[in-house]
Amino acid sequence: MMDTGDLGALLETLCPMFVLVDETGRIQRVGPTLQKLRPDQQMAGKSFVDVFKLVRPRAVKSVSALMSLAGAKLHLKLHDTPSTALKGLIAPLPQGKGAVINLSFGISILDAVRDYALTSADFSGTDLAIELLYLVEAKSAAMEASRSLNLRLQGAMLAAEEQALTDMLTGLKNRRAMDVFLGHLISGSTPFALMHLDLDYFKSVNDRFGHAAGDYVLQQAAQIMIEETRSDDTVARIGGDEFVIIFRGLIDEKVLSAVAGRLIERLKKPMEFESNTCRISASIGTALSTQFVSPKAAEILHAADLALYEAKRKGRSCHALYSALAELGQEGTTTGTPSE
Repeated sequence: MMDTGDLGALLETLCPMFVLVDETGRIQRVGPTLQKLRPDQQMAGKSFVDVFKLVRPRAVKSVSALMSLAGAKLHLKLHDTPSTALKGLIAPLPQGKGAVINLSFGISILDAVRDYALTSADFSGTDLAIELLYLVEAKSAAMEASRSLNLRLQGAMLAAEEQALTDMLTGLKNRRAMDVFLGHLISGSTPFALMHLDLDYFKSVNDRFGHAAGDYVLQQAAQIMIEETRSDDTVARIGGDEFVIIFRGLIDEKVLSAVAGRLIERLKKPMEFESNTCRISASIGTALSTQFVSPKAAEILHAADLALYEAKRKGRSCHALYSALAELGQEGTTTGTPSE
């Protein structure tokens, strides 16, 4: 008859989660995978009922009662944490020499793989757990690939949306983005100021030094506008040399006039491009949302245009407030398009 040592070696190959107990219920040997669940606690030499808690059948309280359950399905847990759920089947040895109890994880296998870092090498080659592990691994890989693809798609969509709202030359918002932001402010009843800025003498720069110089001037002007405004403000290029700045929550005319003054002073300074000196200036008109009972985007833009035309009429490099025009009764008296 095979001795305990040979039987243990055989069981380690066939069922690496076995428990070999003697007739008193003391553990003689355990499979390597089972021992891996408690690497710092040797199971051999301990009583089976001290290591494992029998959940079903609950009536079993002794080793002799356990031995009588040959062929019955057992539901067990480890006494200490993590108290992994296990299933078992007991097979008594001949002549009452003890029993072999083969254990498995059942539906708790995924938790066990996670908790104990198990791999396919910890299971018998014929164990269906191997197939399940392969399926889980394949599913995880597929989900990770899907997640990565979704992130790339979301990134591409965000980039496309951002591009659709951005002026590619200056990096500022474009007319579409301005319309969207303006609509949000009006629908939310948020007070704001709208500043319409037109670059004076820009056409002369293009005509004298070429479009590359003109593009450089536009980029420098855009940078100045960004530097002179707050992070909450929106700066948009809405035409060749036309810009709109929306000041969220700012309706103080003195502060707005000060901002306009700084912009005009900075934009008047010569810009050097490839040994050429480019000179421009700026005319600015400003309107406030609070000047209208029920503000509409087109009406506020028109009011800022009227103020801009007034600044042009006064000799350029000027700033005009629509409120001043309204007080003088000049609304709508200026027509045409800002020009050099």
